[in-house]
Amino acid sequence: MAGKTAKLIIDGREIELPVLEGTIGPNVVDVRGLVKEGLFTYDPGFVSTAACDSKITYIDGKEGVLLHRGYPIDELAENASYLDVCYLLLYGNLPSAEKKKEFDNMIMHHTMVHEQMKSFLDGFRRDAHPMAVMVGLSGAFASFYHDSLDVTNERHREVAAHRLISKMPTLAAMVYKYSIGQPIVYPRNDLDYAGNFLHMMFSTPCEPYEVNPVFAKAMDRIFTLHADHEQNASTSTVRLAGSTGANPFACIAAGIAALWGPAHGGANEAVLSMLEEIGDESRIEEFISRAKDKNDPFRLMGFGHRVYKNYDPRAKVMKKTCDEVLAQLGMHDDPLLKIAQKLEKVALEDEYFIEKKLYPNVDFYSGIILRAMGIPVSMFTVIFAVGRTPGWIAHWKEMLDQNSRISRPRQLYTGPTKRPYDGL
Repeated sequence: MAGKTAKLIIDGREIELPVLEGTIGPNVVDVRGLVKEGLFTYDPGFVSTAACDSKITYIDGKEGVLLHRGYPIDELAENASYLDVCYLLLYGNLPSAEKKKEFDNMIMHHTMVHEQMKSFLDGFRRDAHPMAVMVGLSGAFASFYHDSLDVTNERHREVAAHRLISKMPTLAAMVYKYSIGQPIVYPRNDLDYAGNFLHMMFSTPCEPYEVNPVFAKAMDRIFTLHADHEQNASTSTVRLAGSTGANPFACIAAGIAALWGPAHGGANEAVLSMLEEIGDESRIEEFISRAKDKNDPFRLMGFGHRVYKNYDPRAKVMKKTCDEVLAQLGMHDDPLLKIAQKLEKVALEDEYFIEKKLYPNVDFYSGIILRAMGIPVSMFTVIFAVGRTPGWIAHWKEMLDQNSRISRPRQLYTGPTKRPYDGL
């Protein structure tokens, strides 16, 4: 039985195009044959274009659904650890008890980075943005780990994937310690992934850090809720870089660079800046009115989402985590947190926000949690990058497994036509 087709008629010429069907989600018109007809499609930002087929993550923004390999994100965040989700993204299924022990042990025993990586830090200014340093250091991994750079070798790809997941938290903590002038803290194999990251962030030689289990659980969830989000800007960047045959460390560095953009990874940082701008609960109504005014450039950060036109499924879990952390700290009287809680209440009850579907998103709560745990705003996007690493790697591996061609977007040329050179 023949599949579905679509017909395109241009200047009386009829072109038949196949229609592809996924397991769930909208159908896709296959336009690959248009180039033979001397035609391209025009889709700035690729918002209507499927650049690949993937088995990793599915999003239904209208219904507020996020699935990793078929598993709802809220069920994963509640019941699985971050490393379980890493395994799921990389291998397609959740690990058995035996595989979980093996994978967790392998990741946690490869968290150290080459000692010479520390000397790289000295080349950066102390006040450099942590994301600038992360881009440099993650790309520099390729100069140390020569035995996992052959992207055509399946074992090399797996070793590189494990190294990146193991070492990214160490790299992030090193960047933070360097920025505040404290000694680098080495990882501990006896701690879990999130607890080890907090240990490296906050321990000092003169005062060891006792990992609070509530904080460790919160950090594990933050990593989990950011692990993958389908074909977003940074993931697409990783896939595009990978299509050239670039080594995995260069590809992840490219993803980190894309994530650094304020329109992508800096949203939770923008939430705190907004709360500080509001300054006091008494001014909330003023800013709510400004947000409704089309002529006012002010925007409520942390509300609504480019993809989700319903409640962000990650936000529900993040809100619960936020409440647990604040209760542990007894910080319910914190001025910024009180502003955030009142803003949330107003947004969930105000007809304008309900009609526009401007619900609090994952960034609204994650910034509050990180601030409460003592993590500076400059590190927020770095933590996002650590969490997103397995998603980037999973898409990179999938792209290579599919033997994808080098990416080469087309353009609509609007510049001058051919003209003679008449001299200066």
